[in-house]
Amino acid sequence: MNKIYPTAAAALQGIVRDGQLLAVGGFGLCGIPEALIDALRDTSVKNLTVVSNNAGVDGFGLGKLLETRQIKKMISSYVGENKEFERQYLAGELELEFTPQGTLAEKLRAGGAGIPAFYVKTGVGTQVAEGKENRVFGGYAYILEHALVPDVSLVKAWKADKSGNLLFRRTARNFNPAVAMAGKITVVEVEEIVETGTFDPDSVHLPGIYVSRIVLNATPEKRIEKRTITKKAGV
Repeated sequence: MNKIYPTAAAALQGIVRDGQLLAVGGFGLCGIPEALIDALRDTSVKNLTVVSNNAGVDGFGLGKLLETRQIKKMISSYVGENKEFERQYLAGELELEFTPQGTLAEKLRAGGAGIPAFYVKTGVGTQVAEGKENRVFGGYAYILEHALVPDVSLVKAWKADKSGNLLFRRTARNFNPAVAMAGKITVVEVEEIVETGTFDPDSVHLPGIYVSRIVLNATPEKRIEKRTITKKAGV
């Protein structure tokens, strides 16, 4: 089966619809699928619930989908750096489900592993626990968290072979593997596509069985969210 699509728009054709649950890889602006987010914006699908550790920044990443009002709800662990997100949330125009970062990662991992729910200590006694089932194990309270299984997952990787086996580069290997595993349909944006068999099997970070579609974006912007430069004495 050919998994390679000529453009990001073509890779999303026929699989994105209004009202879906989508997951998007990345951490801040590191390892986000830039071309796929732009293509999703251009589809004009709306009322999306988006699972992502962050919500992008104004004018970039998921911030573009907030500007076009295509997102109705975010499931995230951190939503700073985005004034439009703040405005919509405070105005009651955007729903938000705060999820602790480790819990969010495990909800995605569990979804990919076929585990429907799990108990966790994190959030006990806080607003995170409201309305959730709780039990005591070994004298400690736990709350039940349900797995996430997105209709579509959008992922960024460094390289893919034609079978969809993926390599991630350094910190871009953040939420992307878990997001890829969780999705019913997973679309991956990569900087290079090579022939199947090129990778040492022990070097593969995510096997191609999780990947439905691949699109090449050889020159992503890779914007830095916050650039910090240390001043050296005498320079």
